[in-house]
This record gives sequence, structure tokens and C-alpha cells, in this order.
Amino acid sequence: MMLIYPIAALTLSFSLVTQQAKPPAKPFEPYSGQPGKDVVWVPTPPELVEKMLDMAKVTPQDLVMDLGSGDGRNIIGVEYNPEMVELSRRLAKEAGVADKATFVQGDMYEADISKASVMALFLLTTNLDKLKDKFLALKPGTRIVLNTFAVTGWSADETETVGGECQTWCTAMLYIVPANVAGTWKMPQGELTLHQEFQMLSGELVAGAKGTPVENAKMRGDQITMTIGGTTYTGRVTGDRLEGTAGNQKWTAAKVK
Repeated sequence: MMLIYPIAALTLSFSLVTQQAKPPAKPFEPYSGQPGKDVVWVPTPPELVEKMLDMAKVTPQDLVMDLGSGDGRNIIGVEYNPEMVELSRRLAKEAGVADKATFVQGDMYEADISKASVMALFLLTTNLDKLKDKFLALKPGTRIVLNTFAVTGWSADETETVGGECQTWCTAMLYIVPANVAGTWKMPQGELTLHQEFQMLSGELVAGAKGTPVENAKMRGDQITMTIGGTTYTGRVTGDRLEGTAGNQKWTAAKVK
């Protein structure tokens, strides 16, 4: 499987375009710091590429996408620079994966990412912030793995830094797209109100006149964990229902519309 990362890739020199037979046109060769529409192109250390793939637990069943895909090493890449797109297609053909890799010339902010199960990205925070709503609209459980730069206010579910020969751009951050559970839920014990900021939750369970705060609460994809009154609740959200276990007991909750 090949990975592409937006402003990162191994620097290789090929070109599909020649303009004159005499003298031959200089082949297109990307260089670190090359200007782009929204970001510059900077190579990602191969050690970090491997770490990003490992953290995302990429399988043959995944559809991996990248935005600002540079010279391209992924399943689907969206890249604004047409020379980079042509280079990506050539490299995929040479590696024997042209039937598995697609590269599209276009604007990353306009790209349809709805079918992706993994996003592997090296973008600046300013770029990522503009894409935040599209990320959160992805299917819960979709993995987003970022190189060095994060979405403002969104804490990574996992962070790892590689050592060895890696000197710059050496930190990978994994984000699991959370299901949206903000709102009011009816439980046998009372009414549960949840507030949500990315994967982090807060709230209160009200039974009669008594309110008990929700603590240590978060989502990981469609999985919920929270503590109420000293009891830890774990479960899964399916549409308008929450269900799981609390201690040795089962629990359920239905969304109040």
C-alpha cells in the first residue's frame, strides 16, 4: 500500500512533460519548501510515514485519502499542482499500484472526503481548521492521522514521536472522529444531558430534584465512556440510542427529540 501525505513525500525526479526535443525540457522536480496554493511542499521523514500508517491501523479494506497530496503515496490524493498529480500517477504506475491509487487535480477544500475511512495529512493548523467541519461530518470511527500540526482545540486521542534519524516533523497525532451525542437522553435513572467539544463530554444526570455530574466522559468513535456517581458507564451510540454496561448491569438511553 502506498501512502501520500500533503506537503510531504520522498523527493524523486521524473516528469511526463517535455516541451521541446532540442534542447530537452528540464524534468519537473519538486523541492522542499516549494510554494503551493495553500501550503508549501516539505518532505515527511519516512520513519514518520510508517508511524502514521501504524497508528491509523490501515488495512486493505480502508479507503485512505490525503489533501494536498504532493507526489502521492496513498489510495486517493487531491493535489492542486497538476505537475505533482502527473508525477504521482507515474510513480504509482512504476510501483505497480496504478489500479489502486487515484490522484485528482483540484482544491482540497472542495474535495469530497465523505467516503474516507482514514485521512493521512500534513497540513498547517490554518488549513486544518478550515476543514474541521468536514472532518467531524465523517463517519464516527474514521481515523485522521496528522503530522505535527493539529486542529485548534481538538486534543489527539494518541500522540507518538519517532526518534532515530528523524530530526524534524517527527510527531504523529491520531484523531478518532467522534459520534455526536450532545443533547438530552432519557434513562431509567433520569434525564441525562450531555455537552460535547470534539470527543470530550460533560453533563449531568437529573433524577427528581437531584443532579449528578457526568465525569471522565469522552467518545472514541461511536464508543462512550463516562462516570456518574462513582459508576463507570461504557457503551455505544446507534442512532438515537445509547446502550452498554455499568458495572454488572446493562444500561440504555434514548435521545429526547
